[in-house]
Amino acid sequence: MNSEDAADIGDFIRECFNHNFEFLKAEGGGSIAPEVRQTALNQVLLYWRKLRQIADRVTDTEVPIHLPNQTTPDGRAFGIEGVVDIIREDDLTLMYDIKTHDADYVRTHTHLYEMQLNLYAYVWQQLRGEPLDGTAIIATGYPESVRDTLPPGKLADELTEAEDRILDAALKVWEPLIEITLDDTSVQETIRKFGEVVDRIESGEFAPPPLETLKEKWQSPTQTFATRVCRNCDARFSCASYRAYAQQATGWRMMHFARFFHDDIPPSEQEGWVAATLNASAEDAYIDALLGEE
Repeated sequence: MNSEDAADIGDFIRECFNHNFEFLKAEGGGSIAPEVRQTALNQVLLYWRKLRQIADRVTDTEVPIHLPNQTTPDGRAFGIEGVVDIIREDDLTLMYDIKTHDADYVRTHTHLYEMQLNLYAYVWQQLRGEPLDGTAIIATGYPESVRDTLPPGKLADELTEAEDRILDAALKVWEPLIEITLDDTSVQETIRKFGEVVDRIESGEFAPPPLETLKEKWQSPTQTFATRVCRNCDARFSCASYRAYAQQATGWRMMHFARFFHDDIPPSEQEGWVAATLNASAEDAYIDALLGEE
């Protein structure tokens, strides 16, 4: 690919990304920090750069997977829906599911993804009656080795030649494609587990796990449940367990974060901090908060 083609594709990706971002912001009524938005755009740019040979071969994008007329253990009717990408080449059909997760995490916990993909494969083959030769996860969350080659504030297609060579070396080591073994023996168990979740939601069972669970290592020897799960939960700021976790934290980031849970902060100070943060980046807001303590 020459530099002009690469620039055209980069412009196209940005245009689509910004359009989708504005649509989701209008639909959901919220936004994200500039640094998070840049990371998300870099995921898309690097996905294209690393896996262009797969992206070029995709014949069916965002194919809906629907398993209707299921019944929960408590007798409620529900259905399961998903979206996948399909590659059809000659007599070969492959199914891909794109995740924004880290590839190393996916490889370490393949069983968590096998349940979902094998269910999708079951629907594809048994209900749609179409052949399938393999499934895989595409994990677009790039590792630290790639992240560290991106200068702060720069996107993956804005680098100098020297910076680009360093990034290219890191991309050669990164393997975001993880194949998943086809096995339909656990499909009914997966459907049952979905049904149990539906029953809990419909019954209003939203109690958070106890504080002890948040402190435990969860599917990783280095990360706690609070780090891996709670930090991705939009309701964590209203969660009694997470509040207790933050107030007992010893890490310097969580200690500064925990102070905003205390009731002794005057409302005027809280409102002023929020108003200032709305017009600042996450890094600027954090620095301002620290300076305010001096």
